[in-house]
Amino acid sequence: MQYFGEILSVGVAISWTATALFAEVGSKRLGSLQLNVIRMSLSLLFLGITLWWFTGSPLPIYADGRTWFWLSLSGFVGYVLGDYCLFNAYVLIGSRFGQLFMTLAPIAAAFSGWLILGEKLSIQAIAGMLVTLSGIALSVLSRGTSHKFSLKLPLKGVLFGIGAGMGQGVGLVLSKVGMNYYALSIPEGMLEASQMLPFASTFIRAITGTLGFLAVMWYTRKFASLSLSVRDSKGMKAALGATLFGPFIGVSFSLMAVQYTEAGIASTLMALTPIFILWPSRMLFKNKITLKEVFGAIISVIGVSLFFI
Repeated sequence: MQYFGEILSVGVAISWTATALFAEVGSKRLGSLQLNVIRMSLSLLFLGITLWWFTGSPLPIYADGRTWFWLSLSGFVGYVLGDYCLFNAYVLIGSRFGQLFMTLAPIAAAFSGWLILGEKLSIQAIAGMLVTLSGIALSVLSRGTSHKFSLKLPLKGVLFGIGAGMGQGVGLVLSKVGMNYYALSIPEGMLEASQMLPFASTFIRAITGTLGFLAVMWYTRKFASLSLSVRDSKGMKAALGATLFGPFIGVSFSLMAVQYTEAGIASTLMALTPIFILWPSRMLFKNKITLKEVFGAIISVIGVSLFFI
């Protein structure tokens, strides 16, 4: 189908918008750590069923040691570090600003691609970084006393937002390396395995994410709170929504989108989430949205597009 990759990319942006809204509700009701453990566990269940249905095995097949290493590392960086920061950002500054900081992901991806893959940093990419940072600054800074600028958001929430964007970007590059190795390990003619590669790759990343969050929960001695969280029906519904639209549909389809269109086009379209989320955030959470914040989100997305035009 013509423009199938582009349609998938827009769908991913919408999916991530829904994920952010569900995650904000779930994080505030269940706790960010508890929500992540529930979400990752459910995603393993959904992905395992999907793989079993199409390949006959609930586990990724043909994945070699290099594939497991790079995708597991991607899961640790993208899920355990990145999503831990992101979901805490949702609690402190809300999903609207949390998603705005996710426009930092291409910057992190560009730098990590330069370090890990030897990719070049063009002048246009550097310009995109500056434009993206300008859009974020326009949204989160306000004029304070003596004509000085000050943060209008909690510093801790801003730091979590930055960590989320960095984790997402670096995790994406690590995923690219892992998927390249995975594609090489699939025997020629195994069409079903090739078609399910994005879901199988997400499954491997989700295993690391689940184990990582369980380790953090064990270290912080919060297992008791998990049993209380699963009894919160509204919180569990939010967790289910965040799982379906996040690691199951959103992440898997994002990996699929780059197989059907150029990565730059897909990344730009998927970066529309900070704009898509403005209206539903206003309707659901009654957040006041200023014209400056709207312009800031648009400028940030334009900055992302400069990476790939």
